[in-house]
Amino acid sequence: MSENRPSILVTGGAGYIGAQTCKALANSGYRPVAFDNLCLGHRDFVRWGPLVEGDIRDPDAVRSACLHHDIAAVIHFAAFASVAESVSKPAEYFQNNVAGTLSLLDGLRSAGVNTIVMSSSCAVYGVPERQPIDERTAPDPINPYGASKLMGERILSDYGRAYGLRWTALRYFNACGADLDAEIGELRTEETHLIPRALMWIQGYLDDFSVFGSDYPTNDGTAVRDYIHVCDLAEAHILALRRLLDGRDSGVFNLGTGHGYSVKEVLAEIERVTGVRIEAQAGPRRPGDPPILVADPRSANEKLGFSAARSDIETIIRTAWAWHQRAHPRRNAAERIG
Repeated sequence: MSENRPSILVTGGAGYIGAQTCKALANSGYRPVAFDNLCLGHRDFVRWGPLVEGDIRDPDAVRSACLHHDIAAVIHFAAFASVAESVSKPAEYFQNNVAGTLSLLDGLRSAGVNTIVMSSSCAVYGVPERQPIDERTAPDPINPYGASKLMGERILSDYGRAYGLRWTALRYFNACGADLDAEIGELRTEETHLIPRALMWIQGYLDDFSVFGSDYPTNDGTAVRDYIHVCDLAEAHILALRRLLDGRDSGVFNLGTGHGYSVKEVLAEIERVTGVRIEAQAGPRRPGDPPILVADPRSANEKLGFSAARSDIETIIRTAWAWHQRAHPRRNAAERIG
C-alpha cells in the first residue's frame, strides 16, 4: 500500500461498520488507520491499514496517532450502540459516547486535525410524528443512546463555530448486511440485532429466538425499520469525507432508503433466502424502541451524491447469510437447515 495516500484515522476501525469503511477507504485511494481499543472490535477485521490500539478517551493517544501517521481527517465510529443497554447503563454510554467524543476532539485539536465525519443515528429523532423522517425533524431522543449521539452532534457544531472544525454527522438507520466478499459481518459477543440473531438461531448458536414486541401500532404489530446495507454506509462516509475535504459546509444527513420493513417481513425474506422456517416467539418490547423509523434520504442523495444501491432486502439477507455461513461453519443445526 502506498504511503503517500492521504491517511484517515478511523476510530472503531476494528468494528463492523468501521472495518467495512476501512476497506472502502483503501479501495478509494486512502490509507485507513484503525484506532480501536478492541473492547468490541476484532483484530482480524483490520486488514487494509495499520491498527493503533488506543482509546478515544485518551487525547494524548489520539494526538500521538495523528502525528505519527500524518492524519488528514477522521471518521468517528467508536461508540457503544445498544438502545436497550443504554437504558440500563446510561453512565457508560455518556462516558464513552459523549466524554469520549470530547476527548477525541481535544486530541485532534492538539494535533492540528480539523476534519471529522461522525457516525450518528436515527435514534436522535425519538418517536417523530411524521414518517419518513427528514433532517428538519426536531430531534427528541427517548433513550440514552440517542441522547448521547445528539450531544455528540451538538459538540461538533459548537466546536465548528468556536474552533473551525469541519464536520459531518451521518444519521443512519438500521445498518445490516455483510461485506460483498464475505470478509466482514456482524460479529458480537451478545447480539441484539434482528437479522444476525435470526441467522444465528438457524445455525444453532441460539436456543430460542424472540421478536421484541408484537403489539406496535403497525400493519402487522411488529416494529418497522429502514434497513441500509453496510457497504452503502461505508460509501456514504467516503462521500461525506470528500465533500468536507473539498471545502463544503458542515451539517447532518440521514442515510436510509426511504422504505421500511416490519420484523415479520424481514423474517419472511430470511426464510426465503435460507430455506429455513423460523420459529420465533413473541417477546416484550425492548425499552426505548420506537414503533417506526424510516428515513427521507433526499438530502444525502442530492448533496452527497449518495445512493443506497445495495440496500434491497434480498441483497441484505443474502450477503449476511453468506457471511454467517463462512464465519460460523461449525454448528449448523441439521434439523433446521434440513
